[in-house]
Amino acid sequence: MAEMKKNIMTYEGLKALEDELHELKVNRRQEVAQKIKEAREQGDLSENAEYDAAKEEQRDLELRIEEINNILKNAEVVDDDVDSSVINVGYTVKIKDLEFDEEMEYRIVGSTEANTLQGKISNESPVGRALIGAKSGDVVEVETPAGMLKYEIMDFYKN
Repeated sequence: MAEMKKNIMTYEGLKALEDELHELKVNRRQEVAQKIKEAREQGDLSENAEYDAAKEEQRDLELRIEEINNILKNAEVVDDDVDSSVINVGYTVKIKDLEFDEEMEYRIVGSTEANTLQGKISNESPVGRALIGAKSGDVVEVETPAGMLKYEIMDFYKN
């Protein structure tokens, strides 16, 4: 059997998934079970939209629980023993786009935690891959569909 891909993540990301899993198993399962029970009490299930919706919600809930379990089963938390002189997962990086003279700040996280709206980029993204292992003052090149981008690393720190 092929080895499962490790899910690199920060401790905060691991904790958030564990909390979500607990919420889904303890509270959401009960809520959905109650909805199904109430819909059943309405009688004929063949034409019961509430029952169908509750069963669909239950299916989605169980799929999410299974997904989180699989992520956690293959989770590898970035430890604090990594070389702190270079950028790694769990670091916040301040970079400057050399073409547009624009500064940006990103936190490099595992792919399951990535959320660009929150400034979190995946270590597997083109920018994330280019930044891993770099130092302040380095210029990294990132190949994108729009062409080659160059970023200067202004600063980085572990949070």
